[in-house]
Amino acid sequence: MHHKTFVAAAVGLGLVTLSACGSSGDKAADTKTVTVVSHDSWAASRSVIADFEKRSGYKVRILKDGDAGQAVNKAILTKDNPQGDVFFGVDNTLLSRALDNGLFQSYEPKDSGTVVSRYRVDQARHRVTPVDTGDICVNYDKKYFADRKLAPPASFDDLLKPQYKNLLVTEDAATSSPGLGFLLGTAARYGDAGWQAYWKKLKDNGVKVVDGWEQAYNQEFSGSAGGKKAKGDRPLVVSYASSPPAEVVYADPKPKTAPTGVVDGTCFRQVEYAGLLSNARNTKGGKAFLDFLISEKFQEDMPLNMFVYPVRETAAVPAVFAKYGPQAKDPQTMAPGKIAANRDQWVKTWSSLVVK
Repeated sequence: MHHKTFVAAAVGLGLVTLSACGSSGDKAADTKTVTVVSHDSWAASRSVIADFEKRSGYKVRILKDGDAGQAVNKAILTKDNPQGDVFFGVDNTLLSRALDNGLFQSYEPKDSGTVVSRYRVDQARHRVTPVDTGDICVNYDKKYFADRKLAPPASFDDLLKPQYKNLLVTEDAATSSPGLGFLLGTAARYGDAGWQAYWKKLKDNGVKVVDGWEQAYNQEFSGSAGGKKAKGDRPLVVSYASSPPAEVVYADPKPKTAPTGVVDGTCFRQVEYAGLLSNARNTKGGKAFLDFLISEKFQEDMPLNMFVYPVRETAAVPAVFAKYGPQAKDPQTMAPGKIAANRDQWVKTWSSLVVK
C-alpha cells in the first residue's frame, strides 16, 4: 500500500525492513526458518519480530519482491516451486487473480474470529487471512488552498469543477495499486455505465497520470515533504487516508497540524491479505506466522510501521491516526467477485480513454 516510501524513513526508527534476493530456488535451508514473500512495503518493529521468533522457535526471513502487482504475479509464476512459505500483501483489487491461480492452500489462523467480519472472504476455504486495511483517497495541500482562499474539493464530482482544473495527479491504474483503487472507486460511485464518462471529463479537466505512487506523492504533489523538495505543482494527489499522519510522524520538527488533508468523498476501501503458499516448504512455520499476523501484538505494532489500520477488533489505533488520518466514514467498496469479473477490461478501457 502507500507505506511504500515512508519505510525509508522508518529504517532509522528501528524497524525491520529485511530483504533477500535470489532465484525461485533460493529457499530457507531448513524448516526452522519461515520465509515471508511480500511487496517492498513490509515493515515491522524488531522487538515484535524477535518476540515471535523467541516464542515460536522459528527465524523470520523477509523476501521483498517489488510492488504489490509485481510480487503477486511472480508468486503465481513460481507457485509450483515457491520462494517462501507465506505471502503477505495481496489486496482486494488483485485477490481473485491469486485465488484463481491456486496461489494459496487452506488454513484458518487461531483467533481469526477476532477479525472484523466484513473483511473476511473465502470463508468456505480459508485460503487468505485479512491483515490490514486502508482507504485510497485524494489528498490535498492545505497551504495551497488556504493561500488562494479556495475550498478543497469534497467529492468525486467536485474534481470535475473548473476551479480544480490541472490540480490533480493520479497513478496509472495499469501499474499502480492506488491508481487501480481510485479507478474502482469511480466505478463503484458511477456504475458500469457511468465511470467512463466521468474519466473523460476528468481528463478534460487536466488530470495528470504518472506510473506510480512514489512519483505522484513524492515528486508531483506539492503538499508532501518530498513533493516540496521536488517543487511539485499538483496540490491534489491520489494517496491514502493515513498519509497525513505519516507527514506528522516523520517531520522534524513535528508540525502542530498535518500539512495535508483528505477528500473524504473520494475514498475506496482497500484490504490486504496473507496466505500460506501452495507447496510451501515449512507449512508449520507458515501457519505460526499467519497466527502472529493477526495477534494483538502485531496488529497494534503495524499502523505506525506500514501506515495501515488493523483488522483485529480489539487492536488499539495510535492517537496520531485518530487525529490526522481517521478511516473514511463511507468509503466506496466493491465485492471481490465484481472486481474479478471486470478489472482487466476496465483497466484496458481506462488506458484507452485516459492514457493513450
